Amino acid sequence: MAFNLIMGGGFALFGAFLGYFVRQSIARGRAAGLEKKAEADLAAARIEAQETLLKAKDSALAVMQHAREEERERKEHLNRFEERLVKAQEGLDRELAEIAAVVAKAKDDAVRLDAREAEVHAARDRAALALETVSGMTAGEARDILFAQTTDAHRKDLALMLQKLERERHDEIEKRGVEIITTALQRYARAHVSEFSTTSFTLPSDDLKGKIIGREGRNIRTLERLTGVELLIDESPQAITISSFDPMRRELARMSLERLVKDGRIQPAKIEEAVELSRQELAKRVEAYGEEAAYELGIVDFPKEVLQILGRLHFRTSYGQNVLDHSVEMAHIAGMLAAELGGDADLAKRGALVHDIGKAIDHEVQGTHVDIGRKLLKKYGVDERVIRAMESHHDEYPYSIPEAYIVTAADAISGSRPGARRDSLEQYVKRLADLEKIGMSFPGVQAVYALSAGREIRVFVTPEKLDDFGALQLAKDIAHRIQAELRYPGEIKVNVIRELRAVEYAR
Repeated sequence: MAFNLIMGGGFALFGAFLGYFVRQSIARGRAAGLEKKAEADLAAARIEAQETLLKAKDSALAVMQHAREEERERKEHLNRFEERLVKAQEGLDRELAEIAAVVAKAKDDAVRLDAREAEVHAARDRAALALETVSGMTAGEARDILFAQTTDAHRKDLALMLQKLERERHDEIEKRGVEIITTALQRYARAHVSEFSTTSFTLPSDDLKGKIIGREGRNIRTLERLTGVELLIDESPQAITISSFDPMRRELARMSLERLVKDGRIQPAKIEEAVELSRQELAKRVEAYGEEAAYELGIVDFPKEVLQILGRLHFRTSYGQNVLDHSVEMAHIAGMLAAELGGDADLAKRGALVHDIGKAIDHEVQGTHVDIGRKLLKKYGVDERVIRAMESHHDEYPYSIPEAYIVTAADAISGSRPGARRDSLEQYVKRLADLEKIGMSFPGVQAVYALSAGREIRVFVTPEKLDDFGALQLAKDIAHRIQAELRYPGEIKVNVIRELRAVEYAR
């Protein structure tokens, strides 16, 4: 049993040694194979590196060859360019030489001309001296005598020529002025509605008249006190007349009545609420009117405060003409006149638009509307040139820029054209009578007639009492009297007519 165990252990030990040697042999075989493979890979890598090096050398040689070719071409190009520069320089040198020759010749010619001119002057002086010796007078004396003789011989012709030139110049200037003004008015056409001092408010039924009056008249008194108007309720069916000199107050009252009638509850508390809401709405409308006027004229940089005040002119009238409409019309006309005359059209339009802005608050502030307007525009930072363009339209300030004349002309055109403004019949008739009365107050006047709606008067004089110069002076005197004593829109033409008739009978 023990022998068997010993033998078994021996075989096991022998097997272990045998397995170790076998593994070592296998490992040495594998190592040898790997070493051979590594040597083969190394050899292949060396061959590949040599091939890569050869390729790099070939590429480098190709690049160097290409660079040499480019350098050769560049040198040839530079050589050609240098040749062209040399040729151009040679051409310039030749041209400079030719120019120098021409200049030298011109200088020689100038010297010769100066010498000839000196000779001519000397000969002329000798001739003049000889003439003075022969005639016994100097050249100045001879010139004066000749001029005097010519003037005496042709004095009448010269006077007629001067009169003709003066007449033609005046006619041409007047014709051109009429063309410019007519073109401006034709290009601008705007509907005008005469403004009145009353507004009629239509009621849905006559029953509302009692509600508006209220118990013992408390409703109507509240409305009149809050709006500053007078409500006239008479026998007119379904209508109330709102009377006030201020169109803005009339509009406030009309809007308040419209709210009250729509609501149906008419009492002092509701009247106060309606008036306040209407006042807020009216303020927004006023601002919108100013913005619309500026937008129509293409003016986008006026301060908001100026536009708000400008919008109030929508509710202001002058001789029945809406002041805002008048200002917008003026701006269009002024812009077109400036364009025709070569002025600043935009500046003329701006000055015309705000020329009457002082009228919006002239009943609240002391001073003329021109002064008030200037202060307002300066306060809100409007361009000084705009102020200078508008301040002279009533001749209160000097005309400092050409656009000031254009604004004044546009004001006269807009205010005096037919249909723009409305006077009462009584004022109209009185003005015509005053015009004729002023004309007849001068000595030597036979008859006076007011024509063209008071824009012209024709004065017929006795030719034996007044000569032509006296007729001219009479026209000036009558014009001065009219300016001093009457108030009128636009201008009045004074036309003095002196007609001499020679009558004789052949028997």
